[in-house]
Amino acid sequence: MLRKMRFKRVIALVLAGCVLMLSGALTSAEAAPKYRWKLAQTWGTGFPIFGDAVIKMADMVKVMSKGEMEIRIDSANKHKAAFGILDMVNAGQYEMGHSASYYWKGKEASTMLFTTMPFGMTAPEQYAWFYYGGGMELMQKVYAKHGVYSFPGGNTGNQMGGWFRKEINSLKDLQGLKMRIPGFAGEVLSKFGVVVTNIAPGELYTALDRGTIDALEWVGPSLDLNMGFHKIAPYYYTGWHEPATELQFMVNREKFDSLPKHLQKILTVSMEFAAYDMYARSYYDSAINWASIQKDYPNVKIRTFPKDIIKMMKKENVKLLNEAAKKDPLFKEILDSQQTFMKKAREWTSISDYSYLQDNIK
Repeated sequence: MLRKMRFKRVIALVLAGCVLMLSGALTSAEAAPKYRWKLAQTWGTGFPIFGDAVIKMADMVKVMSKGEMEIRIDSANKHKAAFGILDMVNAGQYEMGHSASYYWKGKEASTMLFTTMPFGMTAPEQYAWFYYGGGMELMQKVYAKHGVYSFPGGNTGNQMGGWFRKEINSLKDLQGLKMRIPGFAGEVLSKFGVVVTNIAPGELYTALDRGTIDALEWVGPSLDLNMGFHKIAPYYYTGWHEPATELQFMVNREKFDSLPKHLQKILTVSMEFAAYDMYARSYYDSAINWASIQKDYPNVKIRTFPKDIIKMMKKENVKLLNEAAKKDPLFKEILDSQQTFMKKAREWTSISDYSYLQDNIK
C-alpha cells in the first residue's frame, strides 16, 4: 500500500512537472516578439559610442515593449555595404538603419544639411532647430522621397579638423593633398586643390598607413585615439567643418506606419533618448581623452588652421551654399530655415555660453 502511494506520488510529480514545462513553453511562445526587425549600421562590429547608441536603442525597445518587439543589429562586417544603408532600408531589406545623412549627398544634396555644415550650428543649437525650429518636418520632407523616416541618431559635438602627415601653413600645402573628408566640407576643400575621397570607417587606418590618403578627419578625441591615426599623421587640427555632427536613424516608412501606435511611440522615444545619450557620451569621452593627449601621446601636435585659410574657406563655403540653393529649392528652404534660426540662437549662445567661457577660462 505504501509503495502504491509513493508510486502515485511520483507519477503526480512527474505529471505536474510536465504541466509546468508545457506551461512554460506556452508562456515563452506567448512572450516571443510579435515584431522582429533588423537594423543595418554603417559601423563595424563592436564600434564604440556609435554602435553603443544603437544597442541602447534596441535594448530600450525590447524592455519598454515587454518583449513584443526586438531589433537585430547587423554591422558593416555582416552586410558589407557601409554606404548602402539608405538603399537597403528603402527597399525593405532592413526595417531600420543607422548612419550619417551626409553620406547620401550623391543622391540628394539637401541630405547633408541634416548632419552638420561647415561653420554651422553647435549641437545644442542644432537640437533646438530639429525639435522646435522645424528641422524634423523638413527632414521628413526630404526623406519621404526615399521611402524612409529619418530621426536624429546621436551627436558627436564639435569635431576636430583632422589628422595630417604634414603641417598646413598655407593654401599651397593643401594643393594635391589626398584627404578623406565627407559632406559639404569636402566640396569646400576641393576648391583649394584637395583631392577629396570618402572611405568607410573600417578602412581608414589602412588607407592612411598605405599612403592612399595623406590626411583624414574622423571625429575627435572620443574615437580618434583608439583608431591609431596619431601613429602615422601627428598633426591634429582643430575643427571648422563639422560643429555638430548628427548621425541618423532611418526607418522604412511602410514598416513604421504598420506598427501599432504604442510601438511607434516606444521606438521614437528610444531613438530620441539614445541619440542624446550618445551626445553626452561623446562629450565625456572627448574630455577624458583630450586630457590624456599631452601625457600619453606626446607625439601629437595640436594645430589650428591659419586665419587666412579659415577666412578663405568661409568665403568659399558661402559661395557654394548659394550655388546649391539656386539649383535646388528644397535645399534653399532648409538652408534658410537653419540660417534664420542660427542667427537668433547664436546671439543667445554668445551672451550666455561664450561670455561665460571668456570670463572663466584661463
